[in-house]
Amino acid sequence: MAETKIIDLTTPCLLVDLEIVKSNAQRMLNTATEMGVEMRPHMKTHKTLEGGVMMTGGSKNKICVSTLQEARFFSAGGFTDILYSIPITENKIKICQQTIKEVPDLKLMFDSRYGLQCIMDNPRPDGQPWSAIMEVDCGYGRTGIEWDGEEILAIAQEADKCPNIHFMGLYVHCGDSYVAESVEAIHAIGDKTAERLVEVARRLKERGVDCETVGTGSTPCCNQPSKKMANLTEFHPGCYIFNDYGLTLNGSCARSEIAIKVATRVIDYKKSKNVILVDCGFLALSLDGIQEGGYGGMCSIQDHPELKMKAMDQELGKLTAADGQQLDFDKYPIGTLLYIYPFHACHTAAMHPVYYVHSGDTVVDKWTPTRGW
Repeated sequence: MAETKIIDLTTPCLLVDLEIVKSNAQRMLNTATEMGVEMRPHMKTHKTLEGGVMMTGGSKNKICVSTLQEARFFSAGGFTDILYSIPITENKIKICQQTIKEVPDLKLMFDSRYGLQCIMDNPRPDGQPWSAIMEVDCGYGRTGIEWDGEEILAIAQEADKCPNIHFMGLYVHCGDSYVAESVEAIHAIGDKTAERLVEVARRLKERGVDCETVGTGSTPCCNQPSKKMANLTEFHPGCYIFNDYGLTLNGSCARSEIAIKVATRVIDYKKSKNVILVDCGFLALSLDGIQEGGYGGMCSIQDHPELKMKAMDQELGKLTAADGQQLDFDKYPIGTLLYIYPFHACHTAAMHPVYYVHSGDTVVDKWTPTRGW
């Protein structure tokens, strides 16, 4: 059977560079070892068994997921110790009670007294306690209980005393690191987050509550960890497996560490508008990043710094000259393959039903992500 080359693929499609993705996964495992923390990598970016195996170093153990479909998918694929890292609600815990047969070691997260009450009122059907972790707000302001109040202590104490809960400890997503403008700023967020988490754990210990897990996760902070993050017990980043163009803008990763790109072809020109048309619209790339710098700031075209995205339709991308000068259209014949680094890997990956894994110009595998909730 003839081997498949990238040039043989129908565009648009998502490419995953095998060497880079392996390197990204191993680098994070090495970072965790050097920092003295455990890894609980997040599966939400790629949602594939193959990516999960790489991120866990082959152990297929101790992961985060963002949907219950992911939990079922990875459990069926042999993964264990699965944290459902979305604040639990009454609706979702009813589904969890049904899911426990398929995912026997499913762990839950709560970020309020309401969430804790949902767990307390809905025990596991097998009589075992729910393992549950409390999400903390260390300043990002998305979800979690504010780190510096009395409420967080009272809720944690209540969880620790509940007979149908095994209280694991503290979890925070330091998502503010994505808007940091430099590595120094990323370090400052990592230090602040670690200090606040450790302080919460200290205050709880004074009240007789032990936190076996004190963890944080965001790709910027874990790609560029600060010294104080070594005081934590666990990292749970996810996007690092692919990395993306957005992460290069603040030094979180290098361009050479981006493992994915969208392959697209030149299909026409609009010379009167100084535009090259390609078959990659927002349904193949997403519109993430447009708020940071318009179309021109939401992606990068590999090896073509002279080009930028001018606009997108559902199935069309419109490229123009980055410097505003007249394009030499003869340099981009119809059928020319171009490769686009996306601003945010999670959003772009979600657009594609299959990922084409390549080594050099040869397609060596296909990864099929799970979908749905």
